[in-house]
Amino acid sequence: MLTLVFLGFSSGLPLFILINLVQAWLAKSGIDIKKLGLFTLVMFPYPWKFIWSPLMDRFSIGKLGRRRGWMALTQLALFVCVGTMGMLDPVSQFSVIIPLAIAVAFFSASQDIVIDAFSREILDDNEQGLGAAIKVNAYKVAGLVPGALSLILADLISWAWVFWITAAFMLPGLLCTLLVAEPKTYGEQPKTLEDAVILPFKEFVHRSGWLHAFWILAFIFLYRLGDSMAATLATKFFLDLGFQLTQIGAIAKITLFWGSIAGGVVGGVWMIKLGINRALWIFGVPQALSILGFALLAKLGPDPIMLGIVLASEAFGVGLGTAAFVAFIARTTDPRYTATQFALFTSLAAVPRTFTTALIGYIVAATGWFNFFLICFALAIPGMLLLLKVAPWNEQVKPVVE
Repeated sequence: MLTLVFLGFSSGLPLFILINLVQAWLAKSGIDIKKLGLFTLVMFPYPWKFIWSPLMDRFSIGKLGRRRGWMALTQLALFVCVGTMGMLDPVSQFSVIIPLAIAVAFFSASQDIVIDAFSREILDDNEQGLGAAIKVNAYKVAGLVPGALSLILADLISWAWVFWITAAFMLPGLLCTLLVAEPKTYGEQPKTLEDAVILPFKEFVHRSGWLHAFWILAFIFLYRLGDSMAATLATKFFLDLGFQLTQIGAIAKITLFWGSIAGGVVGGVWMIKLGINRALWIFGVPQALSILGFALLAKLGPDPIMLGIVLASEAFGVGLGTAAFVAFIARTTDPRYTATQFALFTSLAAVPRTFTTALIGYIVAATGWFNFFLICFALAIPGMLLLLKVAPWNEQVKPVVE
């Protein structure tokens, strides 16, 4: 569980760098809202990571093993890419920043593949709920660095130093990777690259049939659609309301931390008692309701107290929902093909954040922030309704592999 704290933090950091730090950096440089919205397309590797995930099931890197080798490689690459990005000029070198941001997204998505596989393999099925809660909340707490500390530092030192300091927070995860043991393997592993590609998909479809597979994929796509859209341009939203970077950073530092910790404690304990299915139902409600906090803030204006309440509620609600969601995905994967199946499911979950949110700038320009957040809330409802198909309240779930 302590390992998952470090790896969860390392997994979340690059995404929040792209969403929070890079967004603030470009916004302060004068990049307009439509261009910022389109810039989210640099995160396209997240929904497509299942394409190269079989490589991580099939091959190992050096003596570290199949999981630790890939983790170390991606973490080192992220440290270099993030630090280098901050040395560029957002206005004159925007065309260079784009491919570098894509590289950060690519290595981040690759790191997610192997960390998800690693965490699935070191935990038993009855530990997946608590493990997911810990990892998800460590993932969320990672947002404090680019979303709070880095923004405060940006008012004090140069952006170049801010980016290198932020990049240095990848190093604890790298150290953890070097110290932990390689997880045990289950059953027969893919012997060829072809097996690594075909067998995971074949097993998933044949397990419960095509129709049930479709419902699971639809649920994974829709369950976090609303809150993903609402949070994507949150930093730009706060700036438009009139908050200062230091103000946003200071408030986020307190509220996100305690909201995430509370979500982790409540989510971890409740999921043990409730089970994953019931947790998806119960935790999905505060996850959806947290979106309405942004709508209320849009009406009230730059109220620091309300900003703290909104951020704390979002961290708590989304932390709960995401913990149950990740536990559901982990339980749904076959331990023999963790990297590929986990990547397929989480890639699908990332589609709304990447492609749908590319249009957010245009939606906000047409509707305004308040109506935009109401739309996001409405989009959170279909995923909840699909729980009737994929996670009935009283269903007794059997392990994927006996």
